[in-house]
Amino acid sequence: MGRSGTRCPSTPLGRRFMTKNRLLRSLPAAALLGTLFLSGCSGVPGQAEASEPSGVLRVNWGGLPENWAPGHQTEAGYIRVPYETLTSRNRDGAVVPMLATEWEQSDTELTLTLREGVTFHDGEPLTADAVKANLEAIQAAPLGGPLLGVSAIDAVDELTVRLTLSAPNSSLLTTLSTVIAPIVSPASLEDGSIAEVPVGTGPWAYDAEASVPGKKMSFTVFDDYWGASVGYETIELVGLGDDAAAAALIAGTLDVSDAEPEMLTRFADTPVRTMQYPASRTSLMFFDRGPGGVFESRELRQAVCHAINVDAVNELEGAGTSATQYFTEGTAGHFDAPGYAHDEAAAKKLYQQAGSPELSARLVASTDNNAQVSLYMDQVAQALSGVRATVYELPPVKYNASWNTGDYGLGVGMSTSLTPYDWYRTWFAADAPGNPAGVESEALREAADLATNAGISDKADALWSDAMEIVSDEALSCAHRVESEILAWNSTTVTSVSNPVEPWEPNSINYRSLKPLG
Repeated sequence: MGRSGTRCPSTPLGRRFMTKNRLLRSLPAAALLGTLFLSGCSGVPGQAEASEPSGVLRVNWGGLPENWAPGHQTEAGYIRVPYETLTSRNRDGAVVPMLATEWEQSDTELTLTLREGVTFHDGEPLTADAVKANLEAIQAAPLGGPLLGVSAIDAVDELTVRLTLSAPNSSLLTTLSTVIAPIVSPASLEDGSIAEVPVGTGPWAYDAEASVPGKKMSFTVFDDYWGASVGYETIELVGLGDDAAAAALIAGTLDVSDAEPEMLTRFADTPVRTMQYPASRTSLMFFDRGPGGVFESRELRQAVCHAINVDAVNELEGAGTSATQYFTEGTAGHFDAPGYAHDEAAAKKLYQQAGSPELSARLVASTDNNAQVSLYMDQVAQALSGVRATVYELPPVKYNASWNTGDYGLGVGMSTSLTPYDWYRTWFAADAPGNPAGVESEALREAADLATNAGISDKADALWSDAMEIVSDEALSCAHRVESEILAWNSTTVTSVSNPVEPWEPNSINYRSLKPLG
């Protein structure tokens, strides 16, 4: 395969680098024909102009992570502080360089060239061996499904990594830009300390001495950071409840926080400003659907789906939009079919077809979504007389770590998948981490194989739509809801606020653009 590239002028990163991106498909809506050569010259998306960092940014996302290891359920507002990914995306959705500066992709391989001069916070250099260790760890992690199609990872030389693909993967470069795939210190990964102590390559390094376990995590500018200067010298992550966060924002002792709709009236005639952006997609997933499982019956799953009224949750919470499928119109994976609108009569009929079983199931909710999950289960109990589900409320970080493990028969939660390939590999393939039952219909497997093998051809999008329609027909997931994130900040303490560059990332902000006031 030949090589091509573009020598870029000086960028805000203060570096000159070449980018070579082959067969690139950056977003689900893209449909690229044949072989596409795309060269990009840019700094880190959302990076502020170079300046001397100063001040402390105090940020609240309602809790602190339980696990900082790659491939685990940790939200972007935490990950994007100390960590970076191999690729990133710009505001237009295109995949652009981050820790990898150039790449070549075919149906069988992806070869990445790493950025020179990058150092982990523990002083170790970024190397191909480090990336290999990270990607292999992600493959074995709970959210590693999208990388299971990588059959081998080889360090070709110090700064070159080759991924051998068992089948074409048109979304791999997008996956490598997401929060499931941060690149962390291989030493911390090997000794297991990465779960509690984040060690990455980002602008801010974890400061254990300035942190308070369970209450505050402090991150200070990393002197050996490879990129441009950022606005803040220190970022402090805290975990406050809604009332405490609102009071602290108004008082100016907290700079940035997520916010609930009912908090907004408190911000009237105060320095607190807010903005919203579409941040997450939640769905109901059935986990115990193997032979003899509570939800083995397709008709029973379909009955549960029809019993749920997502619009009632939107009205209750004053926010959110219902959807009949996970992927939005105009993107790969969207199909022309009605899905599961709220219909109690249809639910009762399907329940009868399933044999009207008497059954009970357990699921968990967080303090953030307990109202949603509990209302869903109340609706199911009202429509299906013999179905009972017990909802256990957990703190957000414990809920994130457990709702989709298979310990519970079903669950309502967020997926970070951006493409139908990733969604299938994460939740529905027989060996998917999110499919603890390990079952997959022959129809779905055949449809997904056809779509996967189509690579980036003009047939791929239609084939993935067919596969996603089977997921819907089999009622493997339903009750889809699009939720917006409300960002709140004190306008007298922080400026240059913007939503994350990366799409579909809740509880986050563009940290690199922020600057202190006063």
